[in-house]
Parts: sequence; structure tokens; C-alpha cells
Amino acid sequence: MQTLYSIQYLRAFAAIAVVIFHAGERTGLHFTIGAAGVDVFFVVSGFIMVALSDSRPVSPADFFRSRLQRIAPAYWAATAVMIIGAVIGLFPNLKLNLEHMLGSFFFIPVTSPSSGNLWPVLVQGWTLNYEIFFYAVFALILFLKPASRLPALAVLFGLLVAAGALLQPVSPIIGFYTAPVILEFVAGAALAKLWRGGHLPSPLIGLFLVGASIAGFTAIHLLKLEFDAWSCGPLAVMLVSGALAVEASGKLPKLPALTYLGDSSYSIYLWHTFAVSVVAQVGVSLSLAAPAILFAAVVLGTLAGVAGYECLERPVQFLLKGKRSSLWRLPIRRPAR
Repeated sequence: MQTLYSIQYLRAFAAIAVVIFHAGERTGLHFTIGAAGVDVFFVVSGFIMVALSDSRPVSPADFFRSRLQRIAPAYWAATAVMIIGAVIGLFPNLKLNLEHMLGSFFFIPVTSPSSGNLWPVLVQGWTLNYEIFFYAVFALILFLKPASRLPALAVLFGLLVAAGALLQPVSPIIGFYTAPVILEFVAGAALAKLWRGGHLPSPLIGLFLVGASIAGFTAIHLLKLEFDAWSCGPLAVMLVSGALAVEASGKLPKLPALTYLGDSSYSIYLWHTFAVSVVAQVGVSLSLAAPAILFAAVVLGTLAGVAGYECLERPVQFLLKGKRSSLWRLPIRRPAR
């Protein structure tokens, strides 16, 4: 039985990257490539779902219910805070209507009356619309034999992306579900199969892949290049596969603090923007330097997420499951050889 520290560390780094991205937007010190943390999350999600389902058989209904229990409570709480804040005037730029609020709670992409984009009330929740879609599809393919699941997932998502590219749908919702980013879930699922089969690259190649992916993300940021799932997706796959290869060699150190941030990464992702917004406003009113505001926003945004994890996410998961809150930490057994 084992905890995958590489996955925990990547979740932590991805969450912090997103925090820096949003803090940079508010301070003018842009860290645009931080948005690629979402690509890492999607690859990791595909990996974890296949690794867990292959090591511990679960029915489609139980799988989907467990994922909803894991994702929905904290997200619904953060969404409710946004709605209440808008009603009492804390978020004057946030416009509400019933359709948009219902879509937000039910993970359905609905055009925001505030921006015109397919963003829920809690903007970063757009990624959860993809996650729930992936979970729903994955639950369906659990009806298939284990050997057929990855091919079925790859064919279905591949056809969706191909249809989107060929047909160029006018409907934003169809465009949403045919976007290339969904292939990152497939890539993560394929990595899980390679990992379970012992077919990861050598530790040396793993280190090269990690270094090359970081260099790629750095180049995109420094050269101010345009990026999307076609560029960041492969880099995220390289990063995850390289980290897993290094850990497989037994040379990855165990860092409790980073592991803990990995545990709390979901809450960090959900709650950090509240603290970032407050810090940015206070910093500007005090005429603080932009780097100081950025640093404070990242630190307090991360701490807000940790507080959300300890005060809400973890206790709720205890109540729902009677066990340690983070399903990502459930041990995974490698198949016997």
C-alpha cells in the first residue's frame, strides 16, 4: 500500500500556480502560465480515477456518488458565499439570475450575465464542470471490462474533440464539451495504465521530462507565447509522467508540508480568490508596492484554502464517509507480479 507523493506534490504546485495566476491578475504582475496548473490537475485526475478503479473495483453508481460527495459540498459552500456576497453588495460586479445560479450548483455550463462567458458564479468552477463531465463518462465506461475502458474513453473523447475541430460549433456549450482540454483526462488515464504495468520511463528520463516540462512552461511565460491545451497539455503529461518515474525509483523525498498542501489543494483552489481580492484591495488602498501585494495575496490566499480544508472540507468528508477526507489519499495497491 502506498501514498503517491509525486501526485501530492504536483497537486500542491498546481494549486499554488493558480493562486499566483489570480494574484498576478489583481496586482498587474502577471503570471499567466500559472493557469496551466489546471492542465496538471486534469492529467492527475485522469490518472487517479483509473488507478483507483483498477485497484479497487467499484460500481458506476458508487463511483459517481463518491465523486459528487468529494467535489460538491465545498464547491456549493463557496458558490453560496458568492451569491450571498452579491446579494448584500460585497461583489457589485457580480450579476445573478436563476438560470446561472442553478447551472452553477448543478455543474452545467451557463452563460454568465456578468461576463458573457461560460463561467459559473464561482469563476474557477468552470474546471469542475469538466471534472463532473469526466466523472459521468467514466462512470458509464465502468460498465465495460477493465481492458476496454481506456480505449472507450480515448475513442469517445477523441471523437468529441475531432467533431469540435471539424464542425466549429456555434453553440458555446457544444464548444465547451468538444474542447481539446478533455484529452488531458485521457492522457492521465493512459499514464495510470503505464504506471500499473511498470512501464514508466527510467528515473533519469523522468528527471529529463520534469526539467523539459518546466522549461517549456517557463519559455511560454518569459516569451509571452500564446498557449492552450495543445501546448500545455503535453507539457503537463511530461511533468506528471516524469514525477511518477522519479518516485518509482525510490528517490523522491517525503515532504510532509508539501504533502499536506496536496491534501488541501482542492480547498486552496476554491477559496483563494476571496483572500486574493481582499488583499489586493487593501494593498492598493495602503499604496503598497505591487510585489508586496502579490506576495501577501499568495500567502493569504493559500492560508484561506488551508482554513477551508480544515474547517469545512475535511469535517464534511468525515461526516459523509467516516474516514480520512481526501479520497486522493486512499492507498493504491500495485498489482502483484
